[in-house]
Amino acid sequence: MAPDHLFPDAPEETRIEILQATYGALREHGYADVTIERIGEHFPKSTSLVYHHYDGKDELLLDFLSYLLEHAEADLGIDSDLGPEARLQVLFDRVFSPDDDPEAAAFRRTMLGLRAQATTDPAYQEQFSEHDAFFRDRLAAIVREGVEDGTFRDVDPEAVATMLHATITGAMTHRSTAAVDLSTLRAEAEAYVESRLLAEG
Repeated sequence: MAPDHLFPDAPEETRIEILQATYGALREHGYADVTIERIGEHFPKSTSLVYHHYDGKDELLLDFLSYLLEHAEADLGIDSDLGPEARLQVLFDRVFSPDDDPEAAAFRRTMLGLRAQATTDPAYQEQFSEHDAFFRDRLAAIVREGVEDGTFRDVDPEAVATMLHATITGAMTHRSTAAVDLSTLRAEAEAYVESRLLAEG
């Protein structure tokens, strides 16, 4: 899921300009080949300003990741005015619907490249762990509300949230790395909701 309006059209803060340049460099070169110099190629001001704000590439990329995750969390698109089942369907719409939007695809690839660093770098692992916990908590809150209002069966909200989160994260990964039948994934996710969650009658 790509946040809408990830960066303002005309950033007023130098930090945001640097992060926007970082995004451009990551899209063009990928994590392994991005450098401060390549970020500077996308930065409208002197590259020396990047070094003024950050000690190096690692500090900059971690700040960039924090910015992306904050926007992703703010843009889950789960309207609290909707019922629990409807909110899950909105989420499924965003995750499983095919799109030809190059911006959305670029965002997914960038996030996946950064997530891969969490396998060896504790700082990245900490940020993604906090983000994943936030997402699971939001899912658990939806399930808990559904249990309380009778929409869903008496299930463990945290366990269901863990399952849904794993399914969604897996779908996002596959979309960026392999050909995948999104309609099949969605059908199975909806079958899980129907058989595991929805109350009878």
